[in-house]
Amino acid sequence: MAKVVITGATGTIGSELCRALIARGDEPVALTRDPGRVAGRLPAGVEIHAWQDPERTEPPAAALADAAAVVNLAGEPIAQGWTPAAKLRIRDSRVRVTEMLVAGLRRREPAQARPAVLLSQSATGYYGASDEQLLAESAPAGADFLARVCVEWEAAAGAAADLARVVCTRTGVVLSARTGALARMLPLYRLGLGGPIAGGSQYVPWIGLDDAVSGLLYCVDHAELSGPVNLTAPAPVTGTEFARTLGRVLHRPALMPVPALAVRALYGEMAQVVVDGQRAVPRRLLLAGFKFRRTELEAELRELLR
Repeated sequence: MAKVVITGATGTIGSELCRALIARGDEPVALTRDPGRVAGRLPAGVEIHAWQDPERTEPPAAALADAAAVVNLAGEPIAQGWTPAAKLRIRDSRVRVTEMLVAGLRRREPAQARPAVLLSQSATGYYGASDEQLLAESAPAGADFLARVCVEWEAAAGAAADLARVVCTRTGVVLSARTGALARMLPLYRLGLGGPIAGGSQYVPWIGLDDAVSGLLYCVDHAELSGPVNLTAPAPVTGTEFARTLGRVLHRPALMPVPALAVRALYGEMAQVVVDGQRAVPRRLLLAGFKFRRTELEAELRELLR
C-alpha cells in the first residue's frame, strides 16, 4: 500500500486515477482549493487536503508526508476564450503550481521519506502544429502559446530531478463519453450534424481514458521511465478519419465540414487546439513494455459508447 498525492484529482483523468489507486490498494491523497466542494466528486477512500492558493503557496506538509509518489494533474481548462487574463491563468495554473509543488517537496521534514517519483502532466501541444510528421518524445518543441506553456511546465517539474524521478506525460486527447472533447461532440453527431473540422487533415493524438490512467500508473511504477513520455494511443488518426469513425459507430452521417475560418472566427487564438494537430506516438511507453487495452479508434469508441 502506497500513499499517492494528486493535484487536479477532480478532473477527468484525476478522478479515474483515484479509483484505480483505491482498487489496487493504494492511498490517494487529493490536494484541492476547496475540500467542501469536491468531497462528493471523489470516490470514498480519498484523503482530501486543502491547498487554497497553489499558485503562491507551498502545499501543506502533512499532505506530502511520506508520499511514495506525487501526480501533478492541475491546470486551468484550455477550452475557453484566450483573453490575456485567461492565458495567464492557463500558464500559471500549470507552471506556478508545479513550482510551488516542487518547493514543497524540497522543504519536507528531514525525517520524512522523499517520494520516489514526481509525475507531472504535460500535453502533446508541446510539439505545436506538426502536419504529418511522426512525433516521438525526442521531437523539438513548437513555438506557439501552448507549446511555450508546456516547455515551462516541464521545466518546472524537471527542477525536482535531484529529489525524485521525474516523468512528464505529454497527454493527447483523452476520450471519455462523460467529459472532454468527445462528450462535447456527441450531441451534434447524434443529430447527424458532425463532420471534419478545418479540412480534417490535422492529426488527433487520441487515447482512451482507461489507457490514459493505466499509462500514468505504469510511469509511476516503472523506474526506467523518466523525462518526457507521450501518453497517446499508438495509431493517431486524422480529423477526417475521426469524424467518419465516430459517425459509423453512432450510425449517423458525418459529412458536415466546419471550415477553419469559421472555427477561428468563433474561438480566436484558441482555435489552434482543434485546427492544428500532432501525430504523436508513444514510443517510450511501448519500448518500456506497456500494453494498450485498445489501439484502434473504432474499438475504443465502440467500448465507450456501447
